[in-house]
Amino acid sequence: MMNGRTELIAHLGYPTETFTAPMIYNPWFASRGVNAVVVPMGVKAGDYAAFLRPLFRLSNIRGALVTMPHKVATVALLDAASLAVQVAGSCNAILRRPDGSLYGDLFDGIGFVRGAKRQGFDFTDADCLIVGTGGVGAAIAAAIAAEGPGSIALFDINSAAADGLAARLRKHFPSVPVALRDNDPAGHRLVVNATPLGMSASDPLPFDPTRLQNDAFVGDVVLTAELSPLLKAVAQRGHRYQVGTDMLFEQIPAYLEFFGYGAATPEELRAVSQISY
Repeated sequence: MMNGRTELIAHLGYPTETFTAPMIYNPWFASRGVNAVVVPMGVKAGDYAAFLRPLFRLSNIRGALVTMPHKVATVALLDAASLAVQVAGSCNAILRRPDGSLYGDLFDGIGFVRGAKRQGFDFTDADCLIVGTGGVGAAIAAAIAAEGPGSIALFDINSAAADGLAARLRKHFPSVPVALRDNDPAGHRLVVNATPLGMSASDPLPFDPTRLQNDAFVGDVVLTAELSPLLKAVAQRGHRYQVGTDMLFEQIPAYLEFFGYGAATPEELRAVSQISY
């Protein structure tokens, strides 16, 4: 039960209808007796810059989770940021420090990499394709680059976003070959859909799954269904895959430590989660 001592974690994005984090964090807080709550806040892109700093004037706000479409815009609004934020050019977690300054970090990529490793995928020397280079795609690319892959290929319909991410990856990970490609998955051992395609059943697939090589591992960031249309097609062809919620549950322990709420495991979080499809 909330009271006058409850700490707020804002969940910032738009639209809010697809938000799943409150259904994981809040049950976990309740199970551990943590007096905090994650609150969905729908903020349109045009209002975001003017909204963020005043939000942190609240005396009982600890931080914020940031999701689409604000991950990239958040970077310019911070007082300081982690290396991951600087490389990816996006931010999905904000902490208000004791002096009132805002510090940003990024955990999408960490969650994706941890989840894939848990399923036995080895990033070492793997040729990787990331389709979509917005906030989540950039985070995943940065985390993969730190694992020593064979190469990273990027595709986005927004060529400027792909160009910018490629430049930052080359600067911070000069030993990793980075190229701008189309969305053909052929020849890649890891293929990631980091676009919103699949949130609606009527969306086209982000790439042609018939072009996947036999040993390809496919990851999807879509959270609106247990199996996105892409992953259904991938599963039918016998490929290994990672669902969007795997990335989510793997990164939440890092978030909780970032906000100062202690440690958790993905299994503990799944046990109390209220997510259902």
